[in-house]
Amino acid sequence: MAATQSTPAVRRPRTLGDVPGWFPPLDQVLFDWLLDRQQSTGMRGDLLEVGVFMGKSAIFTGQRLQPGERYTVCDLFDGDAPDDANKAESAKSYSALTRQAFEENYLSFHDELPRVLQGPSSIVPDEVPAGSCRFVHVDGSHLYEHVYGDIGAAHDLLLPDGVVVLDDFRSEHTPGVAIATWEAVINRGLRPICLSTQKLYATWGDPEPVQEELLAMVRARTDCHLSVQQAAGHRIVRLKAKGMQAPPFPPSRHADSIPAEPSAPTAPAASAARPARPKPPRSRARRLAADVLPPVVTRAIRNARRRAR
Repeated sequence: MAATQSTPAVRRPRTLGDVPGWFPPLDQVLFDWLLDRQQSTGMRGDLLEVGVFMGKSAIFTGQRLQPGERYTVCDLFDGDAPDDANKAESAKSYSALTRQAFEENYLSFHDELPRVLQGPSSIVPDEVPAGSCRFVHVDGSHLYEHVYGDIGAAHDLLLPDGVVVLDDFRSEHTPGVAIATWEAVINRGLRPICLSTQKLYATWGDPEPVQEELLAMVRARTDCHLSVQQAAGHRIVRLKAKGMQAPPFPPSRHADSIPAEPSAPTAPAASAARPARPKPPRSRARRLAADVLPPVVTRAIRNARRRAR
């Protein structure tokens, strides 16, 4: 859950963009590319999202579920937090989030819900088999202790070359996520694939093959800034959108059922308006008089002409 602000009123979304949440075009492109690459290379495995807010990224990810795979999402929703710090975080940032709102949004785009776990993310390891997931998106609590546990769970749940995505790893209001993320890179074997403005994409496998393909894809685009750095023995691929558009996504089932907004009143037709009387061009003598006569004399002549009409 990527920001601290009040939740907008829920209404039936017509497009993915209508679903409240923080899932910018660059991350949509990266999710789409990584999930498509997994499918094209024959990787099979389950999907997991920890922290779904109103469902924007969950809806997007669910579109890439393959036959025989399972998609699990976990969130507190309007349930009880496991500790006082998490309770305060939920009350401040997500007080209006409900499971019903998430499910209504998700079912606007899909025929079936994913498997929904309502509770703290600590329940995930007991509910999702170890080594079963190819893609894990961690976007739950911003508290260090919870993120540390979520990263550990992702390590155990992922397939050898599976991908984990960590949200808010460098936002100024989420230092706990930053500490847990870079600690995992330095001390827990996590290997970065790339960084977007909001998310770190990584694996416990070999990142080089996917990085090479990613670099080729990005260099062929004109809507993405790219920089490559070395840090602590890791190749860091940094990406930033520049006028990027989100990839196409199917409209919701409500796209055609919501009446259009009433149009603004139109202006009267031009033919009904009285045409303005054209001003006659001034003669050369009048233009000369206007240039050489004092203003008081010019005004007196104009007034006399108006009274004579």
